Amino acid sequence: FCVALICICIKGYSLYTGKICYIIDDSSKDAWSVLLLGLLGNTVATVLCGLAARLAIPSIGDAAEALCASKLESQEIWQTVIRAVFCGMMVYLSVAIFKERNSVVGILFCIPTFILSGFEHCIANMFYFGFGNHIYLNTFINLIICILFNSFGTIPGILLYKVFSNNSKC
Repeated sequence: FCVALICICIKGYSLYTGKICYIIDDSSKDAWSVLLLGLLGNTVATVLCGLAARLAIPSIGDAAEALCASKLESQEIWQTVIRAVFCGMMVYLSVAIFKERNSVVGILFCIPTFILSGFEHCIANMFYFGFGNHIYLNTFINLIICILFNSFGTIPGILLYKVFSNNSKC
C-alpha cells in the first residue's frame, strides 16, 4: 500500500481518499466531477483487480472471502465509522506531508499505522471485497459508510496537521 500511495503521489494520480480533503480548497463543479469520476475509477479498477487476483490465486481468494464475511458479520456499524474516520485522518496526514515537504515519511508511517490498527479504507476494501468475491448488499453498505467517514476523517486530520506542522521543527 505504501508503494502504491508513493507512486500515486509522485505521479499525481487520483486516489479518492487522497483528494477528498482538498475539495475544501476548490469546491467547483469541475473539482467535484474530477473527484467523483476518480472514485468511480478507483472502484472499478480495484474491484476488477481483486477479482483478477482471485482468479490468479484462488486459495488466497477463499481466505479473503472468509475474512470479508467475518469482518462484515462481526463488526458493528459504529466500529466501521470510527475505523473509517481514523483511516481518513491517516491518509490525509500522509498526503499532506508528501505535498508540503515532498517527503514519503508520512506515507511510510501513517499507512502502516492504519493497516496495523485495522482502520477501514474504502478503496482497499473494494479490492478485498473483489478478491474475496464478496459482492453483497452489506458489502455496498460497508463501502458507503467507509467512503463517507474516510471523507469526514480528513477534517480532524487537517486540524491535527495544522496544529502540529506550525509548531514542529521536524
